[in-house]
Amino acid sequence: MFVVLDDRATVGGGYVACFEREGVAATAVDPSEFFEWFELINDSDVSVIEGFLLGAVSNRRQISARIRSRCRAPLIGLIETRALSETLELFSLGFDDVLAKPFHVREILARSGAIRRRMQMTDECVDIGGIRIFFDGRDPIVSGEVLPLPRRERRILECLVLSRNTRITKTQIFNRVYGIFNDEIHENVIESHISRLRKRLKQRLGHDPIDSQRFLGYRLKDFSSEDGSQPISEAATSLTQAPDVSIPPSIIRDEENVDGSLRSNDYQRLGHVCPV
Repeated sequence: MFVVLDDRATVGGGYVACFEREGVAATAVDPSEFFEWFELINDSDVSVIEGFLLGAVSNRRQISARIRSRCRAPLIGLIETRALSETLELFSLGFDDVLAKPFHVREILARSGAIRRRMQMTDECVDIGGIRIFFDGRDPIVSGEVLPLPRRERRILECLVLSRNTRITKTQIFNRVYGIFNDEIHENVIESHISRLRKRLKQRLGHDPIDSQRFLGYRLKDFSSEDGSQPISEAATSLTQAPDVSIPPSIIRDEENVDGSLRSNDYQRLGHVCPV
């Protein structure tokens, strides 16, 4: 999830909309409310933030200092026109990069990924069990061929790789994919996404690479064995795996085609139709 700070609410909302079109969660925070907001969120929520984008903000120095005191996420400055003095000022405040308009969201994703690699927070790509996963928006390579994935499923696969040394819960995946403040979509939608992702990977690999355990979460199977134990039988596995529950049609609409274009409107506002 990316956090956008800009004194102009319409501009911040525009940035968020651009991220949403790429299937990346983002939220706009009023700079005047940032310090209170940043104090209220816990460390686990801070850990899912992939980058901070600061546009026209009057108190950049104070905000950047507060971010750096708690978080290592990439800090990128967004400026209207290329100006040497402003660029140098932002770098002196501890910004990791500066972008001048016009720019594309994919450029922000690529630059933030490069920053994280320099910080040794992630790798350029990871190979796991016949799957090569990238972190710059490219589709994964499965069994030697590119596997086109809808944006949400690709993001979930990236989450599983980034958390490959431990299990990741449904809530943690939801926060990374949809953002920590998205109350319009029920987190059970993650189960539907993972079910479809499993089918695509199984069709290409010949086996299901995602292991799930009720109350514990999800994990790629290459990292699921503990203490060198042998895989348990399929019947026993079915008793411990969480079921892949599809979301009823009244809750979710078709998300997007494999090429990324929307088949229909995005998810309905759930509110009164969410089952408990």
